[in-house]
Amino acid sequence: MTVEFEVNGRMVTVDTPEHWLLADVLRNQLDLTGVHLACEYGVCGACTVLMDGEPVRSCLTLAVQAAGRQITTVEGLAPEGQLNPVQQAFINHHALQCGFCTPGFVVTASYLLTQQQELTREQIREALSGNLCRCTGYQQIVDAVEDALRQKQTVGTTLDKTIVDN
Repeated sequence: MTVEFEVNGRMVTVDTPEHWLLADVLRNQLDLTGVHLACEYGVCGACTVLMDGEPVRSCLTLAVQAAGRQITTVEGLAPEGQLNPVQQAFINHHALQCGFCTPGFVVTASYLLTQQQELTREQIREALSGNLCRCTGYQQIVDAVEDALRQKQTVGTTLDKTIVDN
């Protein structure tokens, strides 16, 4: 089946079996290896991408469901050669260790930055609860997201546009 969709700002056309998952197409046909596959049951969040601006598990989404949609992977979250605010905050707060879960967390946290509300630490923890990490204990991850959200409030809505446009 031929499927056409936008990924990270560019239109792509792929031929894929109807049963293939979006994660498989992104990784194996488009070489977007920031999409990680771990549990393949939608539990760990390592495969999280944005579909039309909303987080989805690409290991549970058929590739054909992406037809005509906008997909953003971790590779598409920032302008070329730069880091987005979440990526920089993850570095500043040492919010990653092995890095396997990091793309899913960064995508989810970047989505949080596009929301028009302030979040408490508890709300951040709840929003990230669909992503699992076996290394960090989550403290640094929550610190990083809190910092990125604080920066957004300081800088304003220009971050929203950067995250959504890239």
